[in-house]
Amino acid sequence: MKREMRVVDSLAALRAQVRQWRAAGQSIGFVPTMGNLHAGHLALVAQTRQRADRVVVSIFVNPLQFGPGEDFTRYPRTLEADRAQLTTAQADLLFLPGVDELYPRGQEAQTRIEVPGLSNILCGASRPGHFIGVATVVCKLLNMVQPQLALFGEKDYQQLQVIRRMVEDLAMPVQIEGMATIREADGLAMSSRNGYLSPEQRRQAPRLYRILQGVAQAITAGCDDYGDLERQAGAELSKAGLRPDYVSVRRAGDLALPEPADRQLRILAAAYLGQARLIDNLSVIRGTVD
Repeated sequence: MKREMRVVDSLAALRAQVRQWRAAGQSIGFVPTMGNLHAGHLALVAQTRQRADRVVVSIFVNPLQFGPGEDFTRYPRTLEADRAQLTTAQADLLFLPGVDELYPRGQEAQTRIEVPGLSNILCGASRPGHFIGVATVVCKLLNMVQPQLALFGEKDYQQLQVIRRMVEDLAMPVQIEGMATIREADGLAMSSRNGYLSPEQRRQAPRLYRILQGVAQAITAGCDDYGDLERQAGAELSKAGLRPDYVSVRRAGDLALPEPADRQLRILAAAYLGQARLIDNLSVIRGTVD
């Protein structure tokens, strides 16, 4: 039976509905988003639908995680299309808080969450303060929704690890799970920012994924000179018309630089193409490529 999706924009209305579900003994799953939904988001909703009695989705373009000169004002906002997709996906509740609902005392006065170590490397080095904004808003949203389960895409792998560490360190009673990256037919990781790409840039963009696949194959074949692999991958990105930010082989669990004995690795990369900053990653278990 198809359920009607409820839409609320206040914490009071959200909490009232959550209390009703909990009183009925129903479990709650949560998918936080910034909107402009694509198949990757909908896969998270579908997976949550299988794992929980009720599914809450939030849409909030969080100003706290955007730095000066970044794309906060032009970030694509497609609310009507998003609502239609979530209704079809059978989400139970869409939470649409405004900035004043999330940051009632203003952004400057907002208590902030920082996850040391994980927040200032890789994307955090290129976007100072970004993961403080991410951790802060996700912490607030988890406290507002109070789900038993929250799902995040592995395309934003560093973000996922930041959130996992935050939840563990703050003893938050929620299970955080990642879901494999959803890709276009040509391998490009689905992203709300892919819409920034021109047709020609869209044809170039899948090179990022293919270059990471080459790094993964080299590691599988026994190469452990990660620095050389990273330099080669950066050169290949430049040759393909992308401007590399970083390519880095890291230990999967904590994103530390790998030791010789480490087997579970993650290859992470970011590159600029036109107005878009593309990110991607691949899991490598030494001897096997996922």
